[in-house]
Amino acid sequence: MADLQAPRARYRQVADQLRDAILRGEYAPGDPLPSQPELARQYGLNQTSINRAIALLRHDGLVRVEQGKGAYVQALPTARRVRRIPHVGDRDSTFAAEMRRLGLDPKTDLVTAVVAKPPPEIADRLGAAADRDVLVRERHMYASGRPVQLATSYIPVEIAGGPDIADPDTNPASLYERLGKRGHRPAHFAEEIEVRRATPAEAAFLELAEGQPVIEVTRLAKDADGRVLDVAVNVLSGYQWRLVYEWSETGHPRESDRP
Repeated sequence: MADLQAPRARYRQVADQLRDAILRGEYAPGDPLPSQPELARQYGLNQTSINRAIALLRHDGLVRVEQGKGAYVQALPTARRVRRIPHVGDRDSTFAAEMRRLGLDPKTDLVTAVVAKPPPEIADRLGAAADRDVLVRERHMYASGRPVQLATSYIPVEIAGGPDIADPDTNPASLYERLGKRGHRPAHFAEEIEVRRATPAEAAFLELAEGQPVIEVTRLAKDADGRVLDVAVNVLSGYQWRLVYEWSETGHPRESDRP
């Protein structure tokens, strides 16, 4: 029987021991954990306590639970979303490059490319009236068949010219090249990051347990005059991604600027 020490809650100690075993590699990505009856015998606890321990691991994003089958170690490793400042032009998808670095097969489906009215919060960011049409471009992104990211962009239709600019599907860098050919070249980018609870639709697509957070990254692309050309909203599992921002010093103060 595994050793549990009072007075700390025993189900939390079980979760800690299983977490340590996962991080040590005793249970590899995709491996099943022992069944709840087996864990209950191993730790001398009832299955309610074991279920609470598994719930903690689900909340941490370490395991997924398949109804009627049991708990499995999450199959996907933590991925990095890297952004470099100043921006270094790269026509390759950073998403695809990161998935391949992890030994995973990247896939992106263009789900929607339609002209529609923007949600109010998007209209605010575009500085547009609520009745202004935008091109809504929604993409679903996968790693070796598992959903990992939702990406939706909103481009004023007078800038996009219509849905055809999204066909064939392409990554954001190449899409901005297409906008540039229409005379709307992005010159400035800004990203806003929020950690929040997943909506039911997001949780269903990303296969998240109830209560798990998502990272919402909203990117604004502006032209040299400050006009917003695109609002892109990316939603990622909060426990599956690490955001990395790298920047370089681009200049030194002039002699006259020094104190």
